[in-house]
Amino acid sequence: MNHQKLQLADLARLVQGECIGQADMQLRGLASLEHAISEDLAFVNADKYLEQAEQSQAGALIVTAELKEQLTTKQNFIVVANPYLAFAILTHVFEKKQMQRGIESTAQIHPSAMVADDAYIGHYVVIGENCVVGSNTVIQSHTQIDNQVEIGNDCFIDAHVTITGEAKIGHRVRIHANTVIGSEGFGFAPYQGKWYRIAQLGSVRIADDVRIGSNCSIDRGALDDTILEQGVIIDNLVQIAHNVHIGKNTAIAAKCGIAGSTSIGKNCILAGACGVAGHLHIADNVTLTGMSMVTNNITEAGTYSSGMGLLPNQQWKRTVVRLRQLADVPLTQLVKRLDHMQSQIESIESTFKLRK
Repeated sequence: MNHQKLQLADLARLVQGECIGQADMQLRGLASLEHAISEDLAFVNADKYLEQAEQSQAGALIVTAELKEQLTTKQNFIVVANPYLAFAILTHVFEKKQMQRGIESTAQIHPSAMVADDAYIGHYVVIGENCVVGSNTVIQSHTQIDNQVEIGNDCFIDAHVTITGEAKIGHRVRIHANTVIGSEGFGFAPYQGKWYRIAQLGSVRIADDVRIGSNCSIDRGALDDTILEQGVIIDNLVQIAHNVHIGKNTAIAAKCGIAGSTSIGKNCILAGACGVAGHLHIADNVTLTGMSMVTNNITEAGTYSSGMGLLPNQQWKRTVVRLRQLADVPLTQLVKRLDHMQSQIESIESTFKLRK
């Protein structure tokens, strides 16, 4: 965290909020309600946090107008429509940023590469032939940028990242440590009991404002490119196979795997550990809950689930046994039993009505 101090009124202006209380109060940064002290700013975005906010030692709070009226013991506020969004904006104010610029002596850059004067190239970075690194981009140590790769302006490439396959990276893209972009896709042709490797001839195109976490792998296409559209955010430990197309502003949580040639729409959410089979299409505005497995196209927006929720171990074992028993009974037999039960229920109801 930076240790600069900023006035409450200045912070309010940055989020287009209303400053109430001591406008010239000096604040050193953001903190949780539980651990904040008098020089910290905290946020409250729901009624369930009101009691904790009353007890907090924070010097000022980011709140809505409605929440402010309920915090009778507090005096200093930034009032906004969306406290969580205001908090997100202010994290950038207090974030410790990489201010150093230039090229470290141990970096190896091919003479044909074009690197902006105000970029930072860290120790032991290797940049290949005809690469482009845009203005104000930071590339941390031990990163490999292979031939023909292009990286836009204001990007952050963390340590030990590999970008290959002539990938094209847009502006304001963040790629975190140990991720590989443009690796060879998993393509093999089976013949007479052997696997024959298919050379991957496509690339990867990543649009502006994409965020990719640590230890991810995004494969280049076999023929067409793998594409991540603008605003996609990806957590750690995610696998995206060759020729996958992910629409704008889609969010993918950790440990998801997306098989080749699948298309995912805009504004989708894939919760943790989801799997998506290959050659499928998922519509816009689809949410997959944790551990869902997609094996068919999803053509309508909505929330979908397939993972089994947590149960006590003994109950889970009984449930599995019942599912196996259910699977062994032919569907037509089940339908007949249900029809018979329905007839019996109707007969009993008729008898009761006659007796009345």
